[in-house]
Order: sequence, then structure tokens, then C-alpha cells
Amino acid sequence: MVETIEGQKLEEKIIEIRRVSKKAEGGNRFSFTAMVVVGNRAGLVGVSVGKAPDVRAAIEKGASRAKKNLIEVPLREGTIPFPVEVKRGAAHIVLRPRPSGSGISVGGSIRNVVELAGIKDISGKILGTRNKPSNVHAVLQAFEKLRKLSSRYGAK
Repeated sequence: MVETIEGQKLEEKIIEIRRVSKKAEGGNRFSFTAMVVVGNRAGLVGVSVGKAPDVRAAIEKGASRAKKNLIEVPLREGTIPFPVEVKRGAAHIVLRPRPSGSGISVGGSIRNVVELAGIKDISGKILGTRNKPSNVHAVLQAFEKLRKLSSRYGAK
């Protein structure tokens, strides 16, 4: 889905939908959680989780929260400025820049985040857990690390 905010075209992709149940007096109560990634394919990306009694509302909540939590990803000629490695909990992510035209060589849930961030050439590896939310949050942490180090050393 494409939506505009402040002149920016934002796309959203669903990473994961889970049905969760809660024991209540009258039986089980079901609700849904949806992890959604939002990006403009030009350096802005955000991720959030929405929770609601039905899937559609959970996706909408996740998307609206992700739009509020957009971060800027430093890009240099369609790739990241330098290699970065992040360990966050059980997730261990390694991202490396690649030459122009080589494409995206990243698997799993990270691929959606990288594509919506606007990175066209990147190599990456998931070394820790296969848990999608953990890996996505680790990638966001890697982007934050890139942003801080890029501003510190003057890379644009």
C-alpha cells in the first residue's frame, strides 16, 4: 500500500502476523499482532507492532505507529557507507556494502526493511536467531549505528 505523508510516498510491508489468545472468564479471547515496515525507498524507514482484536486493525495500527517512528538511513550510491555488525539479544546481524548493480543479497525479514529503506546493493547475514521481530529490530539498530558513525566522521 502506498500512502503519502508530508510529500513522501510511503510503502508498507507486513513482516509478521500472530494470533495471540488470552484466557478469560468466558473462554479464550483472541487478538492479533502485526509487525509492519514502512519506508519511502529513499532513506526513510520505520517499524512498529500493532495489536488489535482483528487483523486489519492491527495492520493499520502498526503502520500508523511505524510512520511516527521513521529513521533516516545513510546511503552512499545505493548502498550503506561501511560494514556494520550488530548483536541485539539473540539476533546477530552483519551488513556489508556491495558494488553498484550487484543487488540485495540479504534474506529473511531483513530484506523487506532494506528494500523499503532504499538500499539497492547490500550483502548481509543473519547469524543469531530466526525470530523475525528480533532480526528487524537489530537491523534498525544497525541503521542507527550507521547514522551516528556517518555523522561523526562526516560521511554523507
